[in-house]
Amino acid sequence: MSEQNSNNISLLNQINYPSDLKNLTIEQLETVCDELRTFIIDQLCANPGHFGSSLGTVELTVALHYIYNTPFDRIVWDVGHQAYSHKILTGRRDKFSTNRKFGGLSGFPNPEESEYDSFIAGHASNSISAALGMAVASTLKNENRHVVAVIGDGSMTGGLAYEAINNASSQPNDMLIILNDNDMAIDDNVGGFRDYMVKLTTSQTYNRLRYDVYQKFKKNNLITEKGKNFILRFNNSLKSLLTKQQNMFEGFNIRYFGPVYGHDLPGLVRILNNIKDLKGPKILHVHTIKGKGYKPAEESAAEWHAPGKFNKETGERIVVKSKDQPQLYQDVFGHTLLELARKDDRIVGVTPAMPSGSSMNIMMRELPDRAFDVGIAEAHAVTYSAGLAKEGLIPFCNIYSSFMQRAYDQVIHDVAIQKLHVVMCLDRAGLVGEDGPTHHGAFDLAFMRCVPNLVVASPFNEHYLRHLMYTATYGNDGPFVIRYPRGQGELTDWECPMKILKVGKGRKLKDGKDLAVVSIGPIGNTARKAIMDIEQQGYTIAHYDAIFLKPIDTEMLTEIAQNFKKVVTIENGVITGGLGSAVLEFFADNKYKDIDVTRIGLPDEFVTHGSIKELNKLCELDEEGIKNKLLSVLKAE
Repeated sequence: MSEQNSNNISLLNQINYPSDLKNLTIEQLETVCDELRTFIIDQLCANPGHFGSSLGTVELTVALHYIYNTPFDRIVWDVGHQAYSHKILTGRRDKFSTNRKFGGLSGFPNPEESEYDSFIAGHASNSISAALGMAVASTLKNENRHVVAVIGDGSMTGGLAYEAINNASSQPNDMLIILNDNDMAIDDNVGGFRDYMVKLTTSQTYNRLRYDVYQKFKKNNLITEKGKNFILRFNNSLKSLLTKQQNMFEGFNIRYFGPVYGHDLPGLVRILNNIKDLKGPKILHVHTIKGKGYKPAEESAAEWHAPGKFNKETGERIVVKSKDQPQLYQDVFGHTLLELARKDDRIVGVTPAMPSGSSMNIMMRELPDRAFDVGIAEAHAVTYSAGLAKEGLIPFCNIYSSFMQRAYDQVIHDVAIQKLHVVMCLDRAGLVGEDGPTHHGAFDLAFMRCVPNLVVASPFNEHYLRHLMYTATYGNDGPFVIRYPRGQGELTDWECPMKILKVGKGRKLKDGKDLAVVSIGPIGNTARKAIMDIEQQGYTIAHYDAIFLKPIDTEMLTEIAQNFKKVVTIENGVITGGLGSAVLEFFADNKYKDIDVTRIGLPDEFVTHGSIKELNKLCELDEEGIKNKLLSVLKAE
């Protein structure tokens, strides 16, 4: 860090742990907030990460760590996008330059990294469930521990959050849920009368009065279970009457406070202090501005969610891209989907809150009535697609591979059993890079392969992605899974005439006699380069592109079994249950003996974060790693 930037954060440099905040005045805490923003902007302009969300939670983070006794008290973050200030204040300021880098800090809260990270937070909507479990455990163990869940409004579209809220009022807990609302226009709610009501309902005087009334009811034996609910409902109804506004939490018997302005640090400190020791579950609705303190991010929240490198003075994003570079796989998907949809009115698009990440926004711009963003709700996205298919449409449901794990039940029960014509496109399959183990698409080949009625495929390159999308539309009338990786493809001329592929039919890329290699998906290109290098040493290697994992090409495998004693399978997914397992099962089921099968893929562990290049090298899935493994097979007796 430069000396100039270091001087700009002189007070922040004295904060090594949250306990240091407790020695500061409110005015000094506000200075810490300003310096946190400066620090985050300085760091992320050169070392990309999740920008806007963390700028929006600066005051909230400082207030929470000032009021609560962390790490004994638990703060459970929903999605780590919000938690950079939390990391910086909890002993990781000097290491923050390593954020999301190989061997450095994780981009998300991780209990293995710090005792202040109470729960892993890579996927959305789990914070309330986890916090409720912690709060109930604290009650049962008489630990007097405070537990706070911080959930963003985007995460509130996930069904798990509502399941937890529904359960919260029936369990013994004093949990606080903070709804970080950074995308809802509530200008009318931050005026004079609303501020008055917030101050009233969160004040110690109000809550002492409420408690006294409750005790009088109890003393006169007027408190039954129905009576408790009546008092709570009466309190919420009174507030709704005065403020002319309803909120859904009344129906869950959870006390509701807010909304409050999330960038008023003194106000947050006062309110949190007032409600800290209230009994029972409660919700504090906090309105924040995504990208707060950096004007370009405030004006374009979506673009600045994770902007990459940028010039902090001008706000100009630094994008290095040559005209001759291949397209991103996601962009090939987006353009191809629009091309298909223009010609066929039955085609629609569905994505759970990832229109730009999946490039479905390409179709949304031109055909907005036929492309649907359903929010962070993967399970709903799949069943919604099933409903569309039931009525004769052909939905392309695009979900990141690791997020599809959350909709596995719906894939089986709502799509596969009914053989519905849903095309499930799994973006970010395989290793994804800096987002790490919560985001790697490692498991889809394995968990999709065992489901009846599914077709599971992966394209060798962009042309085959287009062919598979066309095949899924016109060459198959049931559920179809296409998985492809994050990042650039192989071809600069990605546009090609589309054709129907024979489902369950692979292809031979080249002949050979010493070894047979079977790969699936774009990793076959890396394998091809390794094979070309090895063959300079005098070996000849046959290379097959499976294309389809389910149904797998049994004719191709029979040919391999009858002509080779050494076989290597290569996949960018876990080797447990994937392509390698399918090949071994075929050989065993058909009594092919004495075939030496070596499986290359992701190991049976959660792979760390880092660049895709670094992680491929770590897992020996780069060209050198594959070459070395092939050579070891060739040279083995």
